Amino acid sequence: MKNKTTLMLIASILVLALVSCGRLSRTPEKSPVDYVNPYIGNISHLLVPTFPTVHLPNSMLRVYPERKDHTSDFISGLPVIVTSHRGSSAFNISPGNASDETLVPVTDYAYDNERITPYRYSVYLNEADIQVDFAPSHRSGVYNFTFGDQPSNRLVINTRNGALKSVGQGVSGYQIIGQGPTKVYLYLEAEQPIERIGALLDNRIDDRLTSVEGTNSALVLCFGHREVNIRYGVSFISEEQARSNLRQEIGTYDVDRTADDGRNCWNEVLRKIKVQTADENDKVVFYTSLYRTYERMICLSESGRYYSAFDNQVHDDNGIPFYTDDWVWDTYRATHPLRILIEPDMESHMVNSYIRMAQQTVEGWMPTFPEVTGDSHRMNGNHAVAAVWDAYAKGLRGFDLEAAYRACKGALTEKSLLPWTRTPNTELDTFYLQNGYFPALHPQEQETVKEVHPKEKRQSVAVTLATCYDDWCLAQIAKELGKDADYAYFLHRSSNYRNLYNAQTGFFHPKDKQGAFIEPFDYRFSGGQGARDYYDENNGWTYRWDVQHNPEDLIRLMGGADRFVEQLDRTFREPLGTGKYAFYALLPDQTGNVGQFSMANEPSLHIPYLYNYAGQSWKTQKRIRELLDQWFRNDLMGIPGDEDGGGMSAFVIFSMIGFYPVTPGQPRYAIGSPGFERVEIHLGNGHCFEVVAENCSKENKYIQSATLNGKNLEQAWLHHDDIENGGILKLIMGNRANPKWGTNECLVISD
Repeated sequence: MKNKTTLMLIASILVLALVSCGRLSRTPEKSPVDYVNPYIGNISHLLVPTFPTVHLPNSMLRVYPERKDHTSDFISGLPVIVTSHRGSSAFNISPGNASDETLVPVTDYAYDNERITPYRYSVYLNEADIQVDFAPSHRSGVYNFTFGDQPSNRLVINTRNGALKSVGQGVSGYQIIGQGPTKVYLYLEAEQPIERIGALLDNRIDDRLTSVEGTNSALVLCFGHREVNIRYGVSFISEEQARSNLRQEIGTYDVDRTADDGRNCWNEVLRKIKVQTADENDKVVFYTSLYRTYERMICLSESGRYYSAFDNQVHDDNGIPFYTDDWVWDTYRATHPLRILIEPDMESHMVNSYIRMAQQTVEGWMPTFPEVTGDSHRMNGNHAVAAVWDAYAKGLRGFDLEAAYRACKGALTEKSLLPWTRTPNTELDTFYLQNGYFPALHPQEQETVKEVHPKEKRQSVAVTLATCYDDWCLAQIAKELGKDADYAYFLHRSSNYRNLYNAQTGFFHPKDKQGAFIEPFDYRFSGGQGARDYYDENNGWTYRWDVQHNPEDLIRLMGGADRFVEQLDRTFREPLGTGKYAFYALLPDQTGNVGQFSMANEPSLHIPYLYNYAGQSWKTQKRIRELLDQWFRNDLMGIPGDEDGGGMSAFVIFSMIGFYPVTPGQPRYAIGSPGFERVEIHLGNGHCFEVVAENCSKENKYIQSATLNGKNLEQAWLHHDDIENGGILKLIMGNRANPKWGTNECLVISD
């Protein structure tokens, strides 16, 4: 008996030991940043949707490998900072051990074993036999270079258009970016002694010169060590500030330590939304999308000061960080609304930044596409007004609404509505004020207005529809400020889309200056390259639904809810009408097609949610799940088109959570079909809003019933307060539609 007891005790100990060992050997649980795959979308059908960017959230310093495309096995040097819209880097580092006679300002490297995370970049330059490791901070970074067995190792530091000089154990200088006068400054130092330094002239080192200036100017730093570590700071203020930024942020040459800090920084922001699912790929798609929304806008504040390209001055930020680099034509739709939920203080600072930008210009106009180098005025519309009003309507304060109103009103009434042109009103704008639509040209009719961009054209329908929405947002601000006359005026203008509605076809149709529809007309192909004569990047099928501020009226125009749904269905089913080659040669931005619907371009993002407004929410649920499954995946082609500044990624985030802000400026969200069993949104006010989807799966995409904080929910929408105050949205999911749930029509009543 005693032996039996002893054996049982030993067996128990062995079992416990095995279990314990099992625990010890179990793979550690992943943190959110481990799910981020920066390579998603680096290749697409025609466009380059994403770049594998290494940076900290909303930070000035961003880098990515410079190559012609993802399939190339050459990279051009190593970047220091990426500053522009899909642009090349400022400065460049080329490590090597070439002889004096073969040195070049920027070396093209064959590479292998590249690994990118949001907080670290490593690559092996295989033909040069150099291992590279990099980690960023907010305005500074660290590089480690491990050279092969060579007698002399070098770093070529290049500025494409600027100046460099030797300082102590490194270099400092500047590069002019854009068309000037914006400069980005550099201070760089090495841990190992620099044995020799000189200017690169005619592919050789000239020891007599330790400073250079001009195009492709470069200094060469020579080392006697196999391992070389450098760290650097960047600034838009001065070289001294670049040095100060480095000193404040990085006190080491250790890439591991800097990367650990970056990893912690990323996990802090990505944990603001927690998702529960057994599908690891869905987590990758979700957290990669969330990472993309933190790429822009970027914070330019440095020690309480910032450089503004809007007046080319350095300003005190007075405790409110200054942000720029926003592709607002894309980001007003979902990226800004997402920040209102999880980063409200940051969003308030961004609205403040827009107001500052306007105040720093001579005209006082709100910018339309602010970048580090100023307002590039891309695309059409003045959608910063939507970002302003959406923030205010959802409770954000801390910015001057009156000042924002003045800047937005100026942009909508004094500045031409022409796309890609920043100029005072033209004769086309005068026509718009008098007639309520932007006039179009007939095919082959010659342009007579010199301010029209030769490539971007008039975009007559797109401009009219965009301005209607902007006017609606401005009207709401006027109402809030007690400006009753302005409210009535801009609210009336917000209905100008009716002037282009063709009741016979059910499309928004361009008109000439005599008021006649352009005929003959094909809503798929008319309008030239990108349909820009009349629309923009997308054809008439997309712009048919571009009345975000008044879906109710659009339903009426189309003849009621049944007709509206019928035409929505038709959009997703209408053939391309020609071969893919011909279609995409004409409309290269309108990819990701499901029928005539384009998942690849931002004006389409709200369209699948419009079924909710006509009382058939189950069709929204079906469409959203299908679109997510078809077009957003964990692979190189996992995004169907342009991912502009977080615009498309924010659509993915909202849609996978289960709701979407169809009308920024209206504090409501249309409910879709969540892709996770549970989501926790940790809001900026400290509350938590949960979406619980029981029985959720790939097949169980349809909402059977819903409760909000324990009370039955029959309508297919949420009010912003429902989320902001915290609570639980519980959805019971099934594999067959429940057409009786969410049958309310017209969620938004325009007033």
